[in-house]
Amino acid sequence: MMLKQQDRSQHSLFFSLESTLNHKHPLFILTNKIDREKFEREFSPLYCPDNGRPAKPIRLMVGLLMLRHIRDLSDESVVEQWSENNYCQYFCGEQEFQPRVPCESSEPVHFHHRIGKEGVELIFSDSIRINGKDSNDKDVYIDTT
Repeated sequence: MMLKQQDRSQHSLFFSLESTLNHKHPLFILTNKIDREKFEREFSPLYCPDNGRPAKPIRLMVGLLMLRHIRDLSDESVVEQWSENNYCQYFCGEQEFQPRVPCESSEPVHFHHRIGKEGVELIFSDSIRINGKDSNDKDVYIDTT
């Protein structure tokens, strides 16, 4: 089941991740280059809107898959790092620090299966778009599992 769009406005008068993070950090910069709406449009039809357990937000799941590949992590490690790292949380759409894990470590695997090869290729193509000339580097290694 697809979750309704969450209110992403600032909940605290004194604290937001965006205002406290270094705007020159690579994950902060990357966060603002990704076309998140494209993933919402493409992956939303893969969810049933009115039955079953509510799904995790698409932005979170795409972000976890990207972080897993960017940092060459296991599913368990990416979920653990998300719970400890402000930049990872901001990258995945959080506005405030969340002192918990975002999901079970198996959920990125289920999301990967849900979006299929075409969905992973869509994420990869956005990575190429963002990295521009760096995407032609001969030493780029890709894990498509």
